Amino acid sequence: MAVPSFLARERIIAKPGFNRWLIPPAALAVHLSIGQAYATSVYKVALVEHFDASLTAIGIIFSLAIVMLGVSAALFGTWVDKNGPRAAMATAAVFWSAGFLVGSLGIFTNQLWLVYLGYGVLGGIGLGIGYISPVSTLIKWFPDRPGLATGMAIMGFGGGAMVASPLSRQLMNWYDEDYTGAAGEVASGNSVALLFLTLGLIYLVFMLFGALIVRVPAADWRPHGFDPATVKQKALVTTENVSASNAIKTPQFWLLWTVLFCNVTAGIGILEQAAPMIQDFFREGGTSAVAAAAAAGFVGLLSLFNMAGRFVWSSTSDYIGRKPIYMVYLGVGIVLYIGLATIGASTVWLFVALAAVIISFYGGGFATVPAYLRDLFGTYQVGAIHGRLLTAWAAAGIAGPLIINGILDAQGEPGNLVASDYRPALFIMVGILGVGFVANLLIKPVSEKYFEPKNTDIPTAAAEPERSTIR
Repeated sequence: MAVPSFLARERIIAKPGFNRWLIPPAALAVHLSIGQAYATSVYKVALVEHFDASLTAIGIIFSLAIVMLGVSAALFGTWVDKNGPRAAMATAAVFWSAGFLVGSLGIFTNQLWLVYLGYGVLGGIGLGIGYISPVSTLIKWFPDRPGLATGMAIMGFGGGAMVASPLSRQLMNWYDEDYTGAAGEVASGNSVALLFLTLGLIYLVFMLFGALIVRVPAADWRPHGFDPATVKQKALVTTENVSASNAIKTPQFWLLWTVLFCNVTAGIGILEQAAPMIQDFFREGGTSAVAAAAAAGFVGLLSLFNMAGRFVWSSTSDYIGRKPIYMVYLGVGIVLYIGLATIGASTVWLFVALAAVIISFYGGGFATVPAYLRDLFGTYQVGAIHGRLLTAWAAAGIAGPLIINGILDAQGEPGNLVASDYRPALFIMVGILGVGFVANLLIKPVSEKYFEPKNTDIPTAAAEPERSTIR
């Protein structure tokens, strides 16, 4: 797929003196926008009532978007590496915005399939391309701190709901005078349609801003004082390079695929159901002790921990290693899920604390995985490899919500569920995390038979020269 010349990679090569710390804001402009996907629970019940559908039927919108994220990231990963981040980020902006506009039309006309097509398919394509485009670029700007780099980019995706959740509630209030966010109130379908229309236009502007300011490093650049030889001293870190086509032939790729799938499946079910879940956990006699406004605030709090976890835990992995940090995500996560299922309903603060730490691990897993890939496979085609690995997210986007929503649909009607109705799903998540923990333990260095030959023409972003012109 050809791109206009003003979007081409060669037009955005940084000149001497360019400050690499201008790249994180470009990444955040995209990731904060597409991170709205984590705020879908705020208007989920409104869509259930508007379309007179089940939780599962509405949950498919979110699942489809995550599936398309994984598929588009896998299919277009090599294209993103070849054409550069500006072309990718602009393309993502168009698809993400179009998804909202088509979804809005579907809500206005009461056509659920249009919401599937819009937010699910078109928006999902924008999610996938937008997600990977700044990540590989940041890794190449920060070879000295890959965990920090990926954390800076991906924390924006986790923090998107922190902005979108209160914004969505306020916009729905403006568009529906009868909706105030009080307990038991549900926004009208038309207010959600207008919300989609507004968000689509806002996110288009912000994402195009990110595309405008992004740059890629020149061929003769490396960070001041960085010695590539130092990475050889760290376990599981290679200075070799593996192509995307060879990476998927290695057991390490599929073990890491399993790790990501398990970590995401366990977390995504909570995020997708966050607002109604906290109300259900503290429901007595049909009335919840947690108001709708407070539930929306809980979604925002989870977004904050999701975002913070992506930065803090991925940065920590630069010091303790990727494999040990995943042992924390998965092992401690098992204990936290058991606590949520057994004592989470005792007090609101305990429920919130357990869920917040779980989601911080969920976010940390996303932010650490690109650096894990860079450690195992090098920088040659890390963006394309990352895109292929995100098919695990696509699979988890189906599994997580289906497990939660399927069990809840079998237990009763929305608005009448209680904490015990969630326990079977939560214990299933414990088992899934156990599988991921074992898969992570089995990861070892990649065999040299998969390495690219030394005379391979590695793209400019992977070059590691002897001089430095940019700090």
